[in-house]
Amino acid sequence: MLKAEEFRRYLEHPEWLRQEILPLEHTSKFVVIDEVQKIPKLLDEVHWLHENHEIQFALCGSSARKVRRGQANLLGGRAIRYELLGFTSAELRKDWSLNRMVNHGYLPRIYLSDRPNRRLNAYVADYLKEEVAAEGLVRNLPVFSNFLNVAALSDAEAVNFSTIARDCGVSSQTIRQYFQILEDTLLGCWLPAYRKRPKRRVAASPKFYFSDIGVVNFLAKRGSLVPGSELFGKAFENWCFHELRAYNLYRDIFADFSYWRLAGGTEVDFIINSMEIAIEADSKQSVEVASPLVETRTHDPSPRFEGPGSREALAAQHLVRRPERRPDTPTVQIGQLDVIVTSEGEQRVQVVQRAPRGSKNSINRQYLRRL
Repeated sequence: MLKAEEFRRYLEHPEWLRQEILPLEHTSKFVVIDEVQKIPKLLDEVHWLHENHEIQFALCGSSARKVRRGQANLLGGRAIRYELLGFTSAELRKDWSLNRMVNHGYLPRIYLSDRPNRRLNAYVADYLKEEVAAEGLVRNLPVFSNFLNVAALSDAEAVNFSTIARDCGVSSQTIRQYFQILEDTLLGCWLPAYRKRPKRRVAASPKFYFSDIGVVNFLAKRGSLVPGSELFGKAFENWCFHELRAYNLYRDIFADFSYWRLAGGTEVDFIINSMEIAIEADSKQSVEVASPLVETRTHDPSPRFEGPGSREALAAQHLVRRPERRPDTPTVQIGQLDVIVTSEGEQRVQVVQRAPRGSKNSINRQYLRRL
């Protein structure tokens, strides 16, 4: 629906889709419609063609909000939803760079660009112009633009609607609606708080994660992120959540994610299902290994044992495991990482990444916390 003439034609006469497809059903039973949210009435024709002629459709779009608000046929029980995220480490393989990922973001063209800010500026401008203004999602576009800048500052943090509302000069209910727009247009998603331990005071506010860290960096004017800095750590946490979401979506795991935080400040970044796995994502200049010995497996098939003070370099695809690990210990692969549950009953998980030899900073990718 990107062509203006096609858009006008189907907008005025959605039944033409049926008239054009039926003569071709003997040669092809698969039809792709891009930007289907622009003409929600086409979904009635899609429903009829699928039910009566078993024609399969791939319906692509960047926003589900207009479809729902337009009272369109949502194809309940007949459609399977797939969500395509940005680049992951498993897709890039040897071309993957953590530093580039957290600075450029996950969008393919921007990740590969040597001048990402120009493309990010165009992406944000197009989003405001096309997705928000063109669809009439908000009445006051300047206020929404200011909201984007404020929301970017709270990426990967528990959201306080009242505080953001004061900063933007609008009501808390308006801020809730703005966040809903971001979620509907696939610009971000919520991470709820884990609240299944009633005997302890835990945080109840959800966290919000933008779908692309490059957009966050641009809106928050972070500049270049240096390994070991606080902002690099926040960006690293966003990337970890991105990898978890991508693995969950692409492998049809259907796991539930949440975070856990006590009133005193103790926090675990990600809880998978009902505390099956607890994951903490940190970026620090030094790495402390709790076990006296860790086994490191690199491209060299023979393992080596290093003490906790060693600065041996570990790349992202390397496997770090505790020597007491039982042979039947479950392993979860996330991208190029093998995350291992190492102790029965305690559900402890650890994966460590350190910087290359000679680097001044070392990056800790430590998925470990005993709840």
